[in-house]
Order: sequence, then C-alpha cells, then structure tokens
Amino acid sequence: MGAELGFEAGDLAMIATAISELARNIVLYAGRGEIVVRVLHHQGRQGILLIGRDEGPGIADLSLAMRDGYSTSGGLGLGLPGVRRLMDEFHIESTPGKGTSVTLWKWKR
Repeated sequence: MGAELGFEAGDLAMIATAISELARNIVLYAGRGEIVVRVLHHQGRQGILLIGRDEGPGIADLSLAMRDGYSTSGGLGLGLPGVRRLMDEFHIESTPGKGTSVTLWKWKR
C-alpha cells in the first residue's frame, strides 16, 4: 500500500517495523487483536494510518510504558517509544482491564 502511494524505501521500512511491533505487543500482552491499515488523504497530503487495538489487560501507567528501557516482559523496552519515533504522529489510549489502542500516522514526504 505504501509502495503504491510512492513512499520511499526508508519510510516503507519504518511502517513495516511499526506494524511488526504493534503485532508483537498484541500477541505478547493481549493474545489477540487487530491492526487496521488505511490510506490517508488530508489537505493535499497522502499517508498511511495504522491502528493497533486489543481487548487485553491494558497498560496501567502509560507514561512509564512510553519511557525508553521500561519493559514488563523482560525485553529492551524500546517497543512503544521506538514506534513513536518511527512514525510522524502517535496516539495511545489504554484502560486497565479493557485494552489498548495505538493510532499512528506516516505522511509521504
């Protein structure tokens, strides 16, 4: 989809990495969920919208989860903070016991 829009190889790699990280988090923490990918057209700009959502345990402390190095799984703690750096826009909502939704935008340069 990104290639059809004319995204450069580096941006395509960032989008693929973000999707992979969202999917990994869904499988690891929630067991199941979904990732929605859509084309964006806004004020003459084109982009890709990614939404990763699940109905898992949620994130108790979003500010802590967004810190580099913080991990509840024993990993490097680079997942969500890394995804935020890869994409142009990032929004996360999470409710303990109800799930998490991460919305990402990447705009074509």
